[in-house]
Amino acid sequence: MTSPHPQLQKVTERVIERSRASRAVYLARIDAAQGHFPVRGALSCANLAHGFAGMQGDDKFAIKALKAPNIGIVSSYNEMLSAHAPYLRYPDIIKQAARDAGGTAQFAGGVPAMCDGVTQGNIGMEMSLFSREAIAMGTAIALTHNMFDAALCLGICDKIVPGLLIGALQFGHLPTIFVPAGPMASGLSNDEKAKIRQKFATGEVGRDVLLEAEASAYHAQGTCTFYGTANSNQLLMEVMGLHLPGAAFVHPDTPLRDALTAEAARRVLAITQEGGEYTPIGHVVDERAVVNGIVGLLATGGSTNHTLHLVAIARAAGIVIDWDDFDALSQVVPLLARIYPNGKADVNHYHAAGGMAFLMRELLAAGFLHEDVTTVVGRGLSRYAEEPRLEAGQVVWGPGAETSLDAAVLRPASAPFAPDGGLRLMSGQLGRGVIKISAVAASHRKVRAPAIVFDSQEGVKAAFDAGELDRDFVAVVRFQGARANGMPELHQLTPLLAVMQDKGRQVALVTDGRMSGASGKVPAVIHLSPEALLDGPIGKVRTGDMLVIDAEAGVLDIEVDPAEWAARVPATAPTPPLSAPTFGTDLFRVFRHAAASAEHGASVFGPLPGEGDAR
Repeated sequence: MTSPHPQLQKVTERVIERSRASRAVYLARIDAAQGHFPVRGALSCANLAHGFAGMQGDDKFAIKALKAPNIGIVSSYNEMLSAHAPYLRYPDIIKQAARDAGGTAQFAGGVPAMCDGVTQGNIGMEMSLFSREAIAMGTAIALTHNMFDAALCLGICDKIVPGLLIGALQFGHLPTIFVPAGPMASGLSNDEKAKIRQKFATGEVGRDVLLEAEASAYHAQGTCTFYGTANSNQLLMEVMGLHLPGAAFVHPDTPLRDALTAEAARRVLAITQEGGEYTPIGHVVDERAVVNGIVGLLATGGSTNHTLHLVAIARAAGIVIDWDDFDALSQVVPLLARIYPNGKADVNHYHAAGGMAFLMRELLAAGFLHEDVTTVVGRGLSRYAEEPRLEAGQVVWGPGAETSLDAAVLRPASAPFAPDGGLRLMSGQLGRGVIKISAVAASHRKVRAPAIVFDSQEGVKAAFDAGELDRDFVAVVRFQGARANGMPELHQLTPLLAVMQDKGRQVALVTDGRMSGASGKVPAVIHLSPEALLDGPIGKVRTGDMLVIDAEAGVLDIEVDPAEWAARVPATAPTPPLSAPTFGTDLFRVFRHAAASAEHGASVFGPLPGEGDAR
């Protein structure tokens, strides 16, 4: 077994030390819940009778007898997300597989799942980040009935997987497997779609052409095919050992996908206490697994949203990571994949080129992953260098591709696309933020230009439409943090800024908000902390101030006389009129008031034991 890379070991050791107290508290809690199986035996007769009253057939009698282990299914099925529509059929597949394996399964509960692709640029996007917290709480409600020996979590997209995982970790004594549904087949290429979006922004094509392009790209059930947060989630679940190996990118409604779903049910029964291989999720998600997750994201140019989500996930398991850890690992982890927006290929092309099995073997062989970890398929991460196939209707695993089948999409660690992971911690007089440069050309990674300050993305659009942005500038979009308005993604700004960049202008974005997991070719310093509403320095920037962005060196600075800068009073947040529609955002007011800083995951669930204010 290859020894861990020194930087990997160094970061892991400091995460372990930093987390020592909070992790001990977490493990004590979940270990105290062990040894009480089947858990339904602790219920009174009235409790138990309520718990199986809705069941039918032999499943009801099996649960009543307290002899068969019972799986709780938590699903994010709905028809608003193409990626989650396939989950309609999954409970029946899981229930039958559980029966065949001597167990039972119950649909424990559904969780909300909104589509950022639908809400982009609309007020609903202000609930997007906090939907993660709602999903976590929904997961806890589903599992809190104490009727289950194990759980299967069905989710794919942006906030859904982090929310499911945060909720599941509250029941860290339960064996839990995450069950994906896979990507849609490839449609209009992401590169061509991006070009049409830019043409629409400049008025070269009409809405009819744009809609036809979007419908050709997003055309069927399954995950969107670009490498945004949804597909980053799927990679993360495999690298952390929470999927069955090779499950992430198999298409929906195929024999292999259905067989993998059934196998997940059989496997989670095998890792219950009754199954003899007891593997609780709270011990799978440990410090090494979390560090492995960071590495997987960096090696593939994954979503910047995980500088929030993975931090929040780790904290749910008593583990403390920060952006210094991401930055330190990014300096040494090579970029092995080019998937849109980091390249022209989509996730289907990546999967065909060798996909997860090839990636995992390369990272393991180069010492960039901890192999000696617990996964849902046993001890050791090397199983994830295998890929699944069907034999006589059953899933079997064998060696994945030994060489990349397309070096333009996937490369070995010995010949990477770049020697580093392309994520940078940015710091200076404006605070701390992050930038993903794996899709940014080297010529655009250093920008020195005057600021144009906006309090909303609508303001940027209005300036673009008025012809006011045809110059060198840094768009400073403030009051977009979690405390201000829920930290919406500002992905709709990308085509506008890209138009000016393509004209030869020096252009960048600086914001305390988020960009999509599809952060692209325009340099964007995001998640700036502290945010403007917490008197962060971004609130002191004025239009015309000269900003300096050096993404290579991690510098974000402002050229203002120190005395003047010190004397400036931060701007006051704009107040929407009382007549403005809220479309449900008022229900999340308590979340906005409680949200921690971006570097603490923008979570509302409070500090860890022994930790102070996490703002």
